[in-house]
Order: sequence, then structure tokens, then C-alpha cells
Amino acid sequence: MKRTGTMFLLAALAAPLWAQQFKFNFDAISDKATNTLDISLNGSILQLAAKFFDSDDPDEAKVKKLISSLDGIYVKTFEFKNGKAWADSDFEDLRKQLREPEWSRIVGMKSTEDGETAEIYVRVQNKKVMGVAILAAGSKDLTVVNIVGPVDLDSLAELGGHFGVPKVGTSHAH
Repeated sequence: MKRTGTMFLLAALAAPLWAQQFKFNFDAISDKATNTLDISLNGSILQLAAKFFDSDDPDEAKVKKLISSLDGIYVKTFEFKNGKAWADSDFEDLRKQLREPEWSRIVGMKSTEDGETAEIYVRVQNKKVMGVAILAAGSKDLTVVNIVGPVDLDSLAELGGHFGVPKVGTSHAH
């Protein structure tokens, strides 16, 4: 799928205060996929990874600060050899798991020309963003990124290029 600046491809879902990974049901989609990418970085792995970022480098320091407070980053991408093998109802099933009052959709993007769709949801608790979820689908792939824990939206773009998360504002074609 062609990535655009609008398609952040960072989906993050925060669980309640006990911070657990949100469990999307991918059964209907995974059986149809030609390739699947599954990245699961729990809080312990992120704490370890944070140690490798240089606090003296401003960009790395931002990433280090952001991942130090997270409880997990989970990326799931499904690729389909012969184009869109998943049904619109499959995407709707994912969307249904992000309903109000827990979740609020803050961005929706759909391109009929490119066949791309991206939606960004946030979960706010006590006036703090505790998760962001983004569903992104193209003609040959579908991606959900789930970041668990408190999220600083201003720093979120700094994760681009790290942990399998594409850089925001870049575009490339598969």
C-alpha cells in the first residue's frame, strides 16, 4: 500500500489502568493473507530498547522518552497477493472494536483512487491520551498498530523508522 502523510500507520490502543494489549480479532482476515507481519514488543522489551537510544541525541532522546512510558507496541500487517482479499465487513469488524465512549475517531481518510483507508482513534482517560489506534487498509494490505500506554501525541511521529513503524510524511509503494 502506498503510504501517505495522512496514513500514520501507528495504531495504538491503551488498555485500562492495568495496561494490557487490546485483542483484535483477526480470524477472518488472517486465513486470506498471503503474508503476515506480527511485531509484539511488550513493556519489558521496550524498556530494554530504550537503553540503546542516545539521550544526548535530540531525536533519539524523544523516542527514548516516548517508549519508556509505553506498555507495548503491537503491529499486525496482512498482505494479499491478488489484491483486496478481505471483505469490507472484516474492516468493519475491526472498527466496531473501537466504539465510543471508550474510543473517539479523530481522523478518517479514504481514497477511492488509491483504494486506501486510514482511521485514527484515541482513548482518553483523566484528560490524558492513553492509547491511539490506527487502522490502515489498501488494495493489497491491511495494517493495525496497537500502542499500549500513555501516548504523547506530539511525540508520536518520532517513532517513525523505529520498531517497524514507517516514518510519518513519507510515501512508498509496495
